Order: sequence, then C-alpha cells, then structure tokens
Amino acid sequence: MPAMKKTAKPSLLVTSATLLSFSLALAATATAPAAAASAGLTADKPKPSPSASPSATPPADMSTVGGALLARPGTQANLGAGAPVLPKDLSARSWIVADAESGDVLASHNAHWRLPPASTLKMLFADTVLPKFPKKQKHKVVPSDLAGIGSGSSMVGIKEDETYTVHDLWLGVFLRSGNDAVHVLSAMNGGVDQTVDDMNARAEELQALDTTVVSPDGYDQKHQVSSAYDLTLFARSGLQNEDFREYCSTVRAKFPGETKKNKKGKTTRGSFEIQNTNRLLTGDYGLDAYQGIAGVKNGNTTNAGATFTGVAERDGRVLLVTVMNPEKQEHDEVYKETAKLLDWGFKASGKVSPVGQLVPPKSADTGAQPGADASGEAGGSGDGATKPKTASAASKTDGSGGAGIALAITGGVLALLAAGVFLINRRWPLPELMRRRR
Repeated sequence: MPAMKKTAKPSLLVTSATLLSFSLALAATATAPAAAASAGLTADKPKPSPSASPSATPPADMSTVGGALLARPGTQANLGAGAPVLPKDLSARSWIVADAESGDVLASHNAHWRLPPASTLKMLFADTVLPKFPKKQKHKVVPSDLAGIGSGSSMVGIKEDETYTVHDLWLGVFLRSGNDAVHVLSAMNGGVDQTVDDMNARAEELQALDTTVVSPDGYDQKHQVSSAYDLTLFARSGLQNEDFREYCSTVRAKFPGETKKNKKGKTTRGSFEIQNTNRLLTGDYGLDAYQGIAGVKNGNTTNAGATFTGVAERDGRVLLVTVMNPEKQEHDEVYKETAKLLDWGFKASGKVSPVGQLVPPKSADTGAQPGADASGEAGGSGDGATKPKTASAASKTDGSGGAGIALAITGGVLALLAAGVFLINRRWPLPELMRRRR
C-alpha cells in the first residue's frame, strides 16, 4: 500500500475514571428457545454452511444466542420516542450495532447469518494466540513456517532465515493483515492445525457458536464461516487485552527488512514502513478517518466480499459495529456503511430498547443460558413484550464522530458477581493511545 496521503487527527479523549472505579456490570441476557430453556440446555452449535459462498437469502431461522430477536432474518430495531431512523441505503448482508460496555445490541440485520469472514477472523486468531508469547521473544523463520499460505494472500513481507520479534509479527498481522505473519505465529503455536483447534475452542468459550475455523488467517476455505454477532464478540474479547488494543489502533510502524551484505562484507538490515489497512483509522484514499475510531479489523476475499468490525467512542460511550459483505460495489462501501451505523448508534443510544445482548464468555457466566437475563426475556423483549418496530416503521430523525476506547474485563472479581454478570473495567491508557495514533 502506498504511503498515507492524509490522516485526520482524532480528538484527544480525556477520561475521568479513577483507579478504583468500575463501569456498570452487565447481566448476561437473552433466552434460548423455550424448550431448551426449560430443559436447562444451552443452544446447540449450528452446522456450518456447506459452501463458502452462501445463498443471497438468509436462513429463516438462525441462532438464538444473545436473544430470540437476533434469530430472525431482516432488520431488528426497537426505536423509542426521538430515536433516529436507521440509514436507508445500507446494502450489507449482515450487520450489528452494539454497546461495547453494556453488551446491548442496539440494532441488527441478519446478525447470526453464517458467512465467510475474511481477515476479520484474525481478531479471533489474535484473541487466542496473542497472550501466549511475550512481545520481545524472537523467532527465526524457517521454510515450513510459510508453507500453505493461500494464493493471492495479503502479506507483510516476511523472509525465510530472518529473525523477527513477536511484536514485529503482530504488527504484520494487524497493520498489513499479513497471512505470512499469521502462519509464522501459528508455527510458533504448534502449527496451523493446532492453532485452528485452539481458535475453535476459543470461539466456543466466547459462545460464538456461528463460527467454524478452517484457516487461522481467514483465507477462503470450504465450511469456514462466522457471523456479524460472533465477530463482534471476538472484537469485544480481544479489546480486553492491552496489546491487542495497541496493535489494532496503530496507524503506521516500521517493519524489519531483509539482511544484506555490502561490498565490504558487512551485514546490514534496514526497515520499511507499513500502514494499517483499516481506512476508517488511516483516512486514506479520499476517505476521512472516523473521529473516535480505535480499531478493530478489516477483511476482503472473493467469497466473503468486504468485512469490517470497528470500535469507536463518543462522549464516554463505546460502540462496536460489524458489517459483512455490502452488495454495493462502490469504493470503500464497507467503511461508509460502518460509519453510518456508528453515527446512528451514537445518536440512538438511550432512545432505543435493545434487541439482544452480546453474551459473556462461558468462564464469566456462572449458569445463565446463552443470552438469558434474570427475567428469561430475550433481548429485552420477551414473551408478552411489545413487538419491536422495524427500521421502516420507526419514527424519523437523523444521525453523526468521538475518540477511541474499548474495554477490559476484570477477571479477579468475577466470583463476587451474581450469576451471569460480566464486569467491565474502563481504565484505559488513552492519552498514550491518542499520541501514538497522531
């Protein structure tokens, strides 16, 4: 990718949280189907799609994880008085808008439709593998590390017989979406097959039951699927990790080059600049950087089309938006539709009733069904509740940018919480983050 032409300066976020303050706890919400709930069963993991190229029509029945409304095809929104209408020109096959801290799903469209994820699957790869190796650990690349990389893959430029730090490799994964960096880290993790097994196990722990991993880099493979809902879970989990937050918000960095000998026989190794391919972060190619963006990951393959998950903050509220496969072929459409949904979400916060919930990991859920709250209601709208309005039936208003944060789980105090509660700690090194991005 050429050097960045322009980068909009995100505004500096000033936070007032003290070292001992915690944000509100969230109850794990949303019921599984009635029969499963009454039997005390969790939702079964749906079988993967038979092809990496799904039908253009979503299934009539999808997963109920996070709430019964999320299982319905089409747009789900429950707009209150004064809430803005959803953007009318969205073309994505699937999307979701969620509050990163409370877990409330503010609106969705085919949230559980199992589709090819492309490189957004690297969020799950990072959430799974990143904690395993210290940043300063070094690894010398051997030919087998780079075996099996798909034709036409995005690459950061890793060379055999060169030594890289783990920090270098993660910059390659996040900034350049380098499948070569993914394969080297997978080799360090025991190989591609082991890493795929680890990722599938991690997806199950996160209750991301729409996901089947076949290749750790997101390269198109038969039966490899995920969903807007699951990708949002991966982003939310990954953002608990400080290093994950650092990498996904970094605009540009230096990457080690190839070792060369000069005429006198002295070896030298230079570096070259790499830039993040997330265009809402970089503001490149005629697209403005989204004010408040702080990651997360983009992707694009033949079968998946364009996919993207982004996190952004405005006035202390943090939103996650995932968009999968816009049917419009306009340039940067996936980023444009993400920005529209972020704008809508910030305006709609406090004026809509949730249509579902982002469920906590199993380890943070001490007995609730996937997405079942204490009342047994699904997505804030259980039996007998008022039926949610669709976007087309909602009252009209409008929607518009912040400065980036996400969140961090405080695991040590989970035992003190009631069943199914997920505690969020919002202490973030934001000034440092903003300085680095500028």
